Parts: sequence; structure tokens; C-alpha cells
Amino acid sequence: MRRSAAAAVAAPGAGAETAAEVGAGPIPAPAPVASASAPAPAVRQTLRTEFPFQLPRGYVDESGTVHQDGVMRLATARDELVPLRDVRVQENPAYLSVVLLGRVITRLGTVPMVHDGIVENMFASDLAFLQDFYRQINAEGHTRAAVQCPHCAEPFEVELGGSRLGES
Repeated sequence: MRRSAAAAVAAPGAGAETAAEVGAGPIPAPAPVASASAPAPAVRQTLRTEFPFQLPRGYVDESGTVHQDGVMRLATARDELVPLRDVRVQENPAYLSVVLLGRVITRLGTVPMVHDGIVENMFASDLAFLQDFYRQINAEGHTRAAVQCPHCAEPFEVELGGSRLGES
């Protein structure tokens, strides 16, 4: 005598027949119930460490080629400490930003290697731009801010201008 699948589930230990034998298949486990106090699963984020830039005027190399596109990486503690031992910085503290930028700019146009001598020969407006860009990516973490439209609540990002929020 065969029982129905419902009867087999209702009385699991009553006979030798199981749910699989009567064609019901495995019984799915109940779905976990999300509670308001349970933490949301962690979302893995990647850290962006390099940031492209474009110089306002551009670095002019010895052959007259203008280089405007470049990449700056995030600074490490070492990047900020090593220049303090540099004799040029000890004699003239204003030279600190030149040495520091020479360490964190990883690419500038087709210049084979960027160093403080390259930064030293940049136009003042480009140096000011790079100092501001350095502050943006290292102090604030990035150059964009996530905002939400006050009318439709749609999220979007805005590019931050200046070295402080609210400046342009």
C-alpha cells in the first residue's frame, strides 16, 4: 500500500516509505527570515590608488614637447616622511611639495621617469594644480562626492572643485 506524498511528509516515521520513494522529491529548507537587527552582508569594495589628471598648461620637456596627461597615486606615510630628511627641504621648507609630488606622480605624458627635477621645472599654475589635486585625493580620499537629488531622491556623484567642500 502506497501513501501520498502529503501523508509521507505528515508522518515521517510512520512507515518504511520516504518522500523520495513516493515521488515528492526533497523538501526544501525554509528560507531564512531577515530581521531588522541582523547586519547586512558586507560588500567588498576596492580601493582606488591611482588618479588621472590633466595639467592646465603642461610640462615642457627639453625637446619642446608639452606633456599634460598624468597619473598620481595615493601617498604613503613614507612618501611624506622621506622628503623631510632631504637637505633641500631642510634649507627651504617650500621645496617639500616639489619633492613629495616627484614621488607620487607615476606618469606624465611620455616622460620616461617623473622625479622632483621634472616637478621643479613645471609652471607655477601646474604646480598649484598638482598641490590641490594631491590634497583632494589624499586628505578627502577622492575627488567626487555621492549626493542625492532633493526632488527625485536619485543618487549621483559630483566632482569637487577646490581644496575644500563648497569652494570652486
